Formats: sequence, structure tokens, C-alpha cells
Amino acid sequence: MTYILAIDQGTTSSRAIVFDENLSPVAQAQEEFPQKFPRSGWVEHDPADLWSTVARTTLDAIKAAQIGAGDIAGIGITNQRETVVVWDRHTGEPVYNAIVWQDRRTSDFCAKLRDDGFEETVTARTGLIIDPYFSATKLRWILETVEGARERAENGDLLFGTVDCFLIWKLTGGKVHATDATNAARTMLYDIAKGRWSTTISATFGIPQSMLPQVRDCADDFGTTDSGLFGAAIPILGVAGDQQAATLGQACFQPGMLKSTYGTGCFALLNTGDHMVRSQNRMLTTIAYQLDGKPTYALEGSIFIAGAVVQWLRDGLNMIGDAAQTQPLAEAADPGQEVIMVPAFTGLGAPYWNADCRGAMFGLTRATTPAEIARAALESVGYQTRDLLRAMQADWAAQGAQPTLRVDGGMTASDWTMQFLADIIGAPVDRPQVLETTAQGVAWLAGYKAGVCPDQEGFAKAWALDRTFQPKMSQATRDARYARWKRAVAATIEFG
Repeated sequence: MTYILAIDQGTTSSRAIVFDENLSPVAQAQEEFPQKFPRSGWVEHDPADLWSTVARTTLDAIKAAQIGAGDIAGIGITNQRETVVVWDRHTGEPVYNAIVWQDRRTSDFCAKLRDDGFEETVTARTGLIIDPYFSATKLRWILETVEGARERAENGDLLFGTVDCFLIWKLTGGKVHATDATNAARTMLYDIAKGRWSTTISATFGIPQSMLPQVRDCADDFGTTDSGLFGAAIPILGVAGDQQAATLGQACFQPGMLKSTYGTGCFALLNTGDHMVRSQNRMLTTIAYQLDGKPTYALEGSIFIAGAVVQWLRDGLNMIGDAAQTQPLAEAADPGQEVIMVPAFTGLGAPYWNADCRGAMFGLTRATTPAEIARAALESVGYQTRDLLRAMQADWAAQGAQPTLRVDGGMTASDWTMQFLADIIGAPVDRPQVLETTAQGVAWLAGYKAGVCPDQEGFAKAWALDRTFQPKMSQATRDARYARWKRAVAATIEFG
């Protein structure tokens, strides 16, 4: 039996999963790491935590599978996107903490760029809008703020990478500085039509081209791990940002297929094939995956807070001890109370793109208990998803097709949450048997490149449905509740 190892470096934890050649999970290990919030709206990680948790969980997963590193045909890496790491090319030491995708510290600079009329240039080349969410302004902040960083960068001594790139560098012992097209497409520096770094945008942000990694296909040769790490050198053969990896894991290979992943945030991607759909509704145009040098494009909607709202109930409010407690609380909530939570803890993503507003709750009474707050938290994910789907469907309607929704991620294990999602969007929701499709997606990339997994058609045939959630809410109730959500969002933005 040949095995494949998937490294899934996420926003709150790192995981390593060993798959067999049929892409069935054999063993896994997971480890959380600290989140750093130095100021309101700032979110950081210690790069040492990212690396150490990946190294430990990889060793633990291999041990748990009772195999050796030599039994692994390839490694696939998936990662939190847009998070920025800058390190010394000679020593490998980061010059600052990793600035996380949720971080909003560059919102003023982004506003200035928009006021100066630069957003049209950015959107035309990258498919993105100007927002602190993406990597470029975070990278510029490090160069402008960390003492000596700009001079070192201009001298060619510093390297930039998203988390995948940093991990590849560490895994290969500093031999490979590379990323894949999906991660490059999220930096706000990569021309997704021409398939190269934009010199125009890099120059505007003052980012030396020497810092930027080589961009490769999602299934490609990213070097081999240092043999001293895991007992033998293992080829790294697949890389994709987490949301694109989930798109692959959901086998969304045909234009019109749509997946929505519920992790820390929620991210919906609609496959648009070889056609770059330019959104008229504040969606992003991005790369879904790139194979054999050919990009497949997607429309994307990004929600910053999904599963993170449950983490906040647990860690911030100490309202629950475990995420699983939210469902029974929501089920026990008073149906007569209409509490609305807008979880804009780090601003609002698509389609609002407001970096400055902050979270709010509406409809609180003396009778409100943790049950109603938990229900409002779970419902906020459904409301935000409807925001995304309405915008996407408006952009895609001209193509003459309606998307099919497939869901994945940790929150989809909650039947209550998925039923509310189907109710509020007014459409069926398909949940697969394998919920952790992100890791499976990059495992397929690595296995495909290694020659042990089938092609796209063969992999798509193996996708298996667990359950379809059919909408049960009346249209009148659905529209009334969504209208209250829109009023709450408007009030949150106005207050912010």
C-alpha cells in the first residue's frame, strides 16, 4: 500500500492526515496554537508555532499510521491563505510575526489607494479588490515598520511567502522558495491572466521582486523534505490554498459547481472554467486551481467569521466548553426571541468589504439567555452565506446556469446549522460523506502527481453524498428574517 500525507495548516490549528491510495484517511494528528491580538483588529501568529505544529503533527500522524516516511508517495500542503511571513533567506528567521488574513491594520492605507483610483488597476490584474484581507499591504507594512526590513529586502536578503511557501522553505531545508498559483492569486500582487507577478503593483507598494517566490502548478514538484525531519526524504507534490483545496476535494471540476467551506471563516467558490467572470457585485475573481499550466477560474465570496464565532462563544465569553454544545443550545432557544448577531469582529467581508465596522447584536431582552445568543451565532453563518450566493448568482446568471451548492468544513457536522442554511437560502444543501475535503483535495493533488490517484473524472466519480438538506421554511418567513438581517448589517455599518 502506498500512502499520501496531507498537511493542513489552518488559522487556529495544524493538522497532518495520512491517506491511503484510495484517499481514505488512515491516521491524523492535530494541534492548536496561540492567537495573538496585539491591538483591536490586529491578528498575528508566531511563525515558529506554525512550523513546529506542522512538524510535530506530521511525525505523530506517520507514527499513528504505523508506517515509515519511505511509504509516503508524496505530500500535499494546504494552508490559511493571505497570511504573510517575511524571513531572512540566509538564516530562515522571520523578521516579524505572521500577519494573519483576518488582520485589518492596513485599512487606512487601503482607503488611500482606493481614493487615489488604484483599485481599478488592482482588480484588472488580480481579480481582487483593495482590502487589508490580502497579502500585499501586510507585506508593505512589515517593510515600512520593522526596523531595517526595507533595506534588507532591497539588498535581496529577505523573502516573502504565504504560509505554504514558508512551510516549503522549512521542509526543504531552505532549498525551495515557491508557491502555487492559487496562493499567489490571493496576494494582490499576481496577474491572474498573464500568470506572473505584476511589476506595476509591486512597484506601487514598494515590494522588491527578489522577495517573491516562484509560482508553480497546484500539482507540481516542490522539492523534497530534508531527510532528517521524518526519517526519509518525501517529495512535496501538491499545494493549494485551503479554499481552493476544498473546491478540489468537493470535485467541483465543472463550471457552475459551487462549494462553501465553513471553517474559521466561510468561503464560497463558484467554478467558472477558463472564463474569468468580472463581478458586478463585489465578488472576487480568482484561480480555482491550475494544472498542466492551465488555470481554472472561480468567483469567490469571503466571510471572515464563521466557525470563529463559535470559538468566541467558547474562549471569549466562556459561554460553552465545547463547540458541539452550540447545537443543543440553539435547539432550546426561545422561538419568540429574534436575536440577530452580526459577527463583524474584524470587519465585514463580501459583499460589503467594510474593514472598520465591528460586531453587534440586536433584539436583546432581559429574557435573552446563552441559548438565544448561540442560535444567533449559528444563524449568522446562514445569513452571510445568503449574501454571498445572491451576489454570485447575479454575476453567474448571464452564463445561463444556476450553481449547485456543496458544503464542507467543521460546522457542517451540525444538522441544525445546515438545515437553517438550506432554509434561509431557499435551496438544497449537499453534505458529502467526507467533511474534511480541504485535506483530501491536496492529498488528491499529490497522489495525482505521484501517479497513484485517478484523474479529475475518476476522482469526481468517488465523491459520495451523505445527506441533502431541503428547505422547509416558507418564502414569506425566509424573506422577513433576511430583511431583518439586512437592517442589522446596515445598522452595524452605520455605527462603525
